[in-house]
Amino acid sequence: MDKSIADIRKDYTKASLSESDVAKNPLIQFRKWFDEAISSQVLEPNAMNLATIKKDRVSSRIVLLKDLDAQGFVFYTNYESQKGQQMANNQNVALTFFWPELERQVRIEGVVEKVSVKESTAYFHSRPRGSQIGAWVSHQSNTINSREFLEQRQEEYQSQFEGKEVPKPEYWGGYRVIPNLLEFWQGRSSRLHDRIQFEKVNNDWKIERLSP
Repeated sequence: MDKSIADIRKDYTKASLSESDVAKNPLIQFRKWFDEAISSQVLEPNAMNLATIKKDRVSSRIVLLKDLDAQGFVFYTNYESQKGQQMANNQNVALTFFWPELERQVRIEGVVEKVSVKESTAYFHSRPRGSQIGAWVSHQSNTINSREFLEQRQEEYQSQFEGKEVPKPEYWGGYRVIPNLLEFWQGRSSRLHDRIQFEKVNNDWKIERLSP
């Protein structure tokens, strides 16, 4: 055992969480915690781990939350990327937010669907122009020979769209994760953490406390 790793530990003491503390709707509760993460100046509070299913394996990566509405959690990516192909084959996904400054974590399980073209287009044109061109440059997840290949394509698209609006590529857009389970985790001392779970049962949210 590498004791330099095994001895890393932190006692969590900043807050507590009880059933009486949480909103009856987990999306409202998430918004409350998310706003607190922003006001606490958490570094990239919208960074979330997205886990998808790859045949008989699980694949994960960090993506950025770009909208939260009454239906769920929205992010944007290339539909032809590895995660896009995996979500096309299996709609079951999981998200995890971790805000260490607040000693909090939120786990989300649900199904994913594409947002409308109108919604994707509106968000695409709100992005910096460089990011818009980047969506054309990158065939996300494909193997490339060098960094120079990307830089050459970037120059080509900058020239092609010079003085013009950059159109949204057909292969780029948004997904909405519609949750059926959310777990709010608040770190507590001696590893006796608070875990409050919401699970969708017959269109209602069932609230339970889980053992740490």
